[in-house]
Amino acid sequence: MPIELLKDHSVELSEFSVTSDAEIETILKQLCDGGAFVTLYAPGGHSYTTLLWAVDAERGVVCFSAESSDPQVSALLESEEVVCVGYLDSIKVQFDLQGLVMVRGGKNIALNASWPEVVYRFQRRGAFRVKPLHSATPAVQMRHPGAPDKPLELRILDISLGGIALFLPQDVPMIPAGTRIGRCVVELDADTRLDVSLHVHHVTVLNPESKGVRLGCEMLGLDGSSTRALQRYIDYTQKRRHALGHL
Repeated sequence: MPIELLKDHSVELSEFSVTSDAEIETILKQLCDGGAFVTLYAPGGHSYTTLLWAVDAERGVVCFSAESSDPQVSALLESEEVVCVGYLDSIKVQFDLQGLVMVRGGKNIALNASWPEVVYRFQRRGAFRVKPLHSATPAVQMRHPGAPDKPLELRILDISLGGIALFLPQDVPMIPAGTRIGRCVVELDADTRLDVSLHVHHVTVLNPESKGVRLGCEMLGLDGSSTRALQRYIDYTQKRRHALGHL
């Protein structure tokens, strides 16, 4: 899978490339230390969501946690082209994985790859996000994709014109990256209700006290009137936050 397939062809890759070893190490450590989930992609629609478990600049190795029984892991190991994609806030981080191998250490299994020569950082479209005011409790109503008979209401952490972050409590079955969820209702306030589908792009582990994870989702199916309503909500919320002295 050429790295160009995962980005907008209208821009030059060189604008977003990071080649300094020190900068690459900083980015990889942020992914690793932040507990952000990453997804490994290979041709043929194969993907595997996992954690960047360790980075070792001296040895020139990046290490991902893995389960040997997962068929997607086998597909990645057999592929000559594997790309890693993760997110740091509103920045998409992407790099090729060379020399991917499985390493066994006692009961632990890991995927090791060579240190990337280039890392790409892409600013996500519609990245200007607002957090709902504390006085409001906007949420998304949906059916859990793993249990369609289970109604689910998830609190909105922040929202932009194209994306939305939701809080998934730890007592709710995980919704992995790559999942598409249809027929969702985004209720922002009494006047703003949006009917959309969601595509979960990344899952981020929050601090232990939060007892849950952050689902970073793309909103699909917004028509013109819904987009305008969302823009009004974002503008109003931003103005109110400034008026109330919120950061």
